[in-house]
Amino acid sequence: MPTEERPPTKDLRLNADMGESFGPWTMGCDADLMPYVDLANVACGFHASDPDTMRHTVRLAREHGVVVGAHPAYPDLVGFGRRAMACTPTEIENMVLYQLGALEALCRAEGMSPGYVKPHGALYNAMSHDDAILAAVMRALSRHGAALSLVVMATRDTSGVRSLAREYGVAVWLEAFADRGYDGNGRLLPRRWANAVHHDAATILDQARRIARNEPLTASDGSELVLDADTLCVHGDNPESIAAIRDIRHQLFPREAS
Repeated sequence: MPTEERPPTKDLRLNADMGESFGPWTMGCDADLMPYVDLANVACGFHASDPDTMRHTVRLAREHGVVVGAHPAYPDLVGFGRRAMACTPTEIENMVLYQLGALEALCRAEGMSPGYVKPHGALYNAMSHDDAILAAVMRALSRHGAALSLVVMATRDTSGVRSLAREYGVAVWLEAFADRGYDGNGRLLPRRWANAVHHDAATILDQARRIARNEPLTASDGSELVLDADTLCVHGDNPESIAAIRDIRHQLFPREAS
């Protein structure tokens, strides 16, 4: 006899990286993805995007009632922001403020304002293991002055992140990934590794369900990993990802049509 489907334990906000096209080159499937997310992480020109793409993405988010967040990165267009760079804490603080300011101006033109900041790629990963880099990003948000939340990786132990956030007066949203593999510490596997990125829609849906219910994932070292997350990311740059996030929305986090 079939068992009744259990509801998820928490209503996670779905987020996806957006606005990563550049000039005539199209990246991602923003128009297809936007109706299913709650948060749009908008590239700010350092790893991808341009002013026209940024404003178009903000307008698309407004039409769907989606909250916009800044997606700042290292200045690395060639490497799509996925290469580590030897930047000082001051340089990181300033580049985050610079990119946030650009998005903020375009949001204002569309009657919106950013609600959070989620660093991209190598900068995001560096925050998870280097407190000096994390502090630099938090300092940028603190000195910016608006009440912007910072999206950080939901690792096995987030006590250090929470402590630093209290020091700088920054609210944090812990993020888990439905389509990425994890190591034993709860950090993302490098993309060059096998099983670092999930492409099967059923696998992505199952991982999303486990995260939402605080059920364990299996880390790369075979250990059980429970991630306490506030937001769930799915990358939407291929048809499989679009299908996966559509299923996650409808099956795990349904909402009434507007």
